[in-house]
Amino acid sequence: MQSVRSVLVLCLLAISGAVVAQTRELPDFTRLVEQQGPAVVNISTTQTVRRSSLPQFPGVEDEEMLEFFRRFIPRSPGVPRESHSLGSGFVISGDGYILTNAHVLEGADEINVRLTDKREYKAKIIGADKRTDVALIKIEANDLPSVRFGKPGELRVGEWVVAIGSPFGFDNTVTAGIVSAKGRSLPQENFVPFIQTDVAINPGNSGGALVDVHGQLVGINTAIFSRSGGSMGIGFAIPVDLARQVMESLIKNGRVTRGWIGVEPRDLPAEYAESFKLPIKDGVLIAGVLQDGPAGKSGLKPGDVVTAVGERPVANTVQLLNAVAALKPGSEATLEVQRGTQALHVKLTVGQRPPTPRRSPR
Repeated sequence: MQSVRSVLVLCLLAISGAVVAQTRELPDFTRLVEQQGPAVVNISTTQTVRRSSLPQFPGVEDEEMLEFFRRFIPRSPGVPRESHSLGSGFVISGDGYILTNAHVLEGADEINVRLTDKREYKAKIIGADKRTDVALIKIEANDLPSVRFGKPGELRVGEWVVAIGSPFGFDNTVTAGIVSAKGRSLPQENFVPFIQTDVAINPGNSGGALVDVHGQLVGINTAIFSRSGGSMGIGFAIPVDLARQVMESLIKNGRVTRGWIGVEPRDLPAEYAESFKLPIKDGVLIAGVLQDGPAGKSGLKPGDVVTAVGERPVANTVQLLNAVAALKPGSEATLEVQRGTQALHVKLTVGQRPPTPRRSPR
């Protein structure tokens, strides 16, 4: 009996030790939240909306007669009403610069920022870039806590991350999860290689901070995939290195200029590489070239496969667009190109991306 008791005690001790060891392996986010939480702010916007109203004609039931009166009697201007929206942002410098999403500010007549210590400020827009959904605003304040920038490129799929924001207006809400994928592209969002996470993201989290386990900012939470409007474990964040490029351009110029070479890119199909016996598997297929654009003038042809822009390898369309967009218009660039079995270096002068497509490449 004594020996049985001894065995049971040893088993319990072993189980207890395993639980303790497992518990120690789970991440503790308290320190990073204490460090980064104060830099995350609540953003609320107000928009004045006027809706005109149709004139009313009591007693008139004939639809043709009603339409006649409505055509010649003007609509009343209506009563103005206020529309409100909520979002998040984070302080990037002690003198009051704040990054958020462009869609959080869309149509706003007034922007209010509330800090974690309940101080409130009116904010002005420094600039916004709809293509990346990044916006920069400023409040008149000093000595504010600010975030520490990290390196999204060093994130690994499966790594723990934390979102801090104001879902449904609940200030400084913290949720955690893992990186589900990197370099995701979304419809109409070809300029952003999104970080995908399973962190709980809800309305109001837009513009908030995505932080790694080292307490460094790695992304701006910006979108969710949902059939219900609430979190389903698929959220998307803008990598902060891309956001910083946009921010620096907004501060310097008030707008964002992007490089452009005038091509129609496609992800390289495996069948294409096999059919043409290409010695590569990764790259971007050029489906069309604008003849009077930088690429066309440099001799790039449809069917070429771009594998690098300068020192940056490109394996898909999003990476190519980002690498080209980061180039300064008017600068010289070299593309590494695979044309059949021949490896080429194509030099060109970078153009400036037009605000709208000039015409379809051919």
